[in-house]
Amino acid sequence: MPTADVPSWSLEQLSGEAHAIRLRINRFRESLGRFFVAKQPIVDLMTICAVAQEPLLLVGRPGTAKSDLVLKFKDALGLGDGDYFEYMLTQFTEPGEVMGPIDVARLREGKYIRRSQGKLPTAKVVFLDEIFKSNSAILNALLTVVNERKFYQDGQPVPVAMKILFAATNEIPENVELAALKDRFCLKVACRSVADQHFLDLIDSGLASQSAKDLGQRPWAEGHASLDDFLKANRYLALQFGRMEGSSGDERDRHRYFSAPLLLELQRVLRTLVREDGVFISDRKIVKLYRLLRTHAWVLHGGAVVREDLRMLSYLGETREEIDLLEEKVPKLLGIPG
Repeated sequence: MPTADVPSWSLEQLSGEAHAIRLRINRFRESLGRFFVAKQPIVDLMTICAVAQEPLLLVGRPGTAKSDLVLKFKDALGLGDGDYFEYMLTQFTEPGEVMGPIDVARLREGKYIRRSQGKLPTAKVVFLDEIFKSNSAILNALLTVVNERKFYQDGQPVPVAMKILFAATNEIPENVELAALKDRFCLKVACRSVADQHFLDLIDSGLASQSAKDLGQRPWAEGHASLDDFLKANRYLALQFGRMEGSSGDERDRHRYFSAPLLLELQRVLRTLVREDGVFISDRKIVKLYRLLRTHAWVLHGGAVVREDLRMLSYLGETREEIDLLEEKVPKLLGIPG
């Protein structure tokens, strides 16, 4: 299905559709969660990040459904050919494998142009597996793609089509060279084995999923929401974020959708995580976090941010140890059930 021209959607147009879009996105995430065992929080987080167009990093050992989560999410969106790109990165991956090979004919003309069709620059949804195993050439290209949504053709920046980015890693390395790329992922979520707590459910669900694949079926692709729904939701929220109202134009988004006491609570928890646990939270990440919290509130309950939405701070960890720690500590700091 062709995607509509995003800039043409006005706030007035989207306001009339917003409620129906939100309902479709919620049906999407709830339905997709049924095809996994104990993975609904991760599906929810993927949905929130997809609406916000913020990249999400899935962290876990092999066999913990990282790739399966992304593939079923992609199928459920009903993407057309060329709208999805995935690649497993290694230290030997060449930029051409991800960004497209150099056009030899254009090179003879003195032009350094990549044939990007079918590669990352032309895909709307991207999945990069083992993202931190890539070499410096790939890392440099990815930083530009993730941060600026651009890549370079003959020295000139060209927009990429990417709207949704998921990445996965078995472990989060502490290499200093990777710090900038790690910081681009505001949220990181652990994919853990569920065998101990859900042994029989895991067998039943796994067999059903594999049988569907063997038979060429995709029962999880139920058509509840399309990529356009996610793009319209993003546009709707972006227009709200940038709007100022009131006679003097001084009423900002936080005045209406994020109460002053809750903002103080957010600041308190962030300060605690920095001071007590050494969690690195950059200024850029704080702005992204606000947008994600607002998106979480809008998708899940359609209103202003509430205390329960702040549970998303559990996913701010920069290392596997921090990820495990914050999932337990943040609910306690907020006084909500873990």
